[in-house]
Amino acid sequence: MTRIAFLGVGHLAEAMIEGLLRDQQTVPHLALSPRGQGPKLAERHELELAECNSTLISGADIVFLATRPADAIAAICHLPWRPEHILVSACAGVPIAHLEKAAAPARVMRIMPLTAASLGASPTTAFPSFPEVQALLARLGPVIVLENEAQFETATVSAAIYGWAQSLIGLGRDWSVAHGMSPEAARELAATTFVAAGRMIAERPEPVETLIANLATPGGITERGLAVLSEHGAKEGWTAACDAVLAKLTDGRAGRRP
Repeated sequence: MTRIAFLGVGHLAEAMIEGLLRDQQTVPHLALSPRGQGPKLAERHELELAECNSTLISGADIVFLATRPADAIAAICHLPWRPEHILVSACAGVPIAHLEKAAAPARVMRIMPLTAASLGASPTTAFPSFPEVQALLARLGPVIVLENEAQFETATVSAAIYGWAQSLIGLGRDWSVAHGMSPEAARELAATTFVAAGRMIAERPEPVETLIANLATPGGITERGLAVLSEHGAKEGWTAACDAVLAKLTDGRAGRRP
């Protein structure tokens, strides 16, 4: 059995662990770092808790790195890495070259899951392709493999968009409550409306523009709302926010428009 370790056990690692354990028929072997939430999660899920990070790495085949990005390199330096190790980093903005240098001679893969991994509903971006890791990631939701690291950085902006979408759902809930709906019904309606919109785009073959045009009929409510959003600079604000996140991920080397 493939031995899987988690180095860095915070909220994202917790979501991934819960996703990996959802199928109780094929539970993988998981070991956790003794730091952070490791002891608590090991006890809750009856998982192995390593004595130290060196022991954790020595007993693993695949190591998921889920520390804060600023701590990533320090966390993996001076550990007993082997050529057969695969280091899978979920640390946003930390380049493969830096990870490879710190964890030599291990192979390195970058991923960006979402906390919806706990539900098996996270679209997880990945680069490069390691089939044995992708099989694990598929437990967390759809896996989207990118062609190069630049594309991966662009795709990582979606991890921020995930939070923005939740904020928009909250705004929709609050507006509905302010206009008389119960908080429970308003929350369910706002959340499932976003789910429905995503499924239409993900599962229907028509271009996105066609789907939107079919909704935004002349004189209709969708057209009216889109016009107001345009008047308030919603598109420009959204684009600027995406550019700012990409610039942060790449230390300002990307996201700049001519």
